[in-house]
Amino acid sequence: MGQVKSMNLRNEDQYDDAPARTSGFSFSRALPLALLAIGLALFFIFDLDSYLTFDTLKTNRDLLTAYVAQQHLFAALSFIGVYIVVVAFSLPGGAVMYIAGGFLFGWAAATIYIIVGATIGATVLFVAAKTALADSLRNRAGGMIQKMEDGFRDNAFNYLLVLRLVPLFPFWLVNLVPALLGVNLRTYIVATFIGILPGTAVYASVGNGLGAFFDRGETPDLGIIFEPSIFLPLIGLAILALIPIMYNKFTISKTSTNK
Repeated sequence: MGQVKSMNLRNEDQYDDAPARTSGFSFSRALPLALLAIGLALFFIFDLDSYLTFDTLKTNRDLLTAYVAQQHLFAALSFIGVYIVVVAFSLPGGAVMYIAGGFLFGWAAATIYIIVGATIGATVLFVAAKTALADSLRNRAGGMIQKMEDGFRDNAFNYLLVLRLVPLFPFWLVNLVPALLGVNLRTYIVATFIGILPGTAVYASVGNGLGAFFDRGETPDLGIIFEPSIFLPLIGLAILALIPIMYNKFTISKTSTNK
């Protein structure tokens, strides 16, 4: 029996070949990532983070719900656009956006809107980081990066899926690391889209009942994802994603032992 193929993505398609090494600084390659960094700085300089809060949502709830009811399509497109910006620029407030989406659009529609926005935003950051940093980091780190790439190479999709399913690492960090390790763009997009689905649905469902929280003068617990009834199933899904990797390693080890 051959080695298990990971989620129908061929191993050789999950990873980019190592690009030709370049030397020196390229302004054009660094520009996209620099613009994202400048945007993040301006976000805090102009105190825009004060708008991505439950207090702002509570204050404007009637206005926002009326607008969504009257202009649902434009409101949905605007929400997706804002979420793309939040993820691409690594802005704080992503969890608030999750719940706000559920409150405004219902959990099912919000889940779709958030996944689309988050995947596009993460892809923007991924491409910018890969263009600006991947070659330079590979040249500077040499063998260390190569070892990390080798470990990630054969099962990039499954490893990335696990990182998306289990919310132990910051979202922006999981967006960046695959770019530095040469993960294929298609693999990155598909694993991101699938991997963030369960957690997104959980937060969007919380948003469905946000009005009741506001009426009681409360705000929802953003740590709900770590409650055992939610976190343990996510761990279970992550373990399932690791099974093909463990099977392949076992098969390779057994083959080597029998030689």
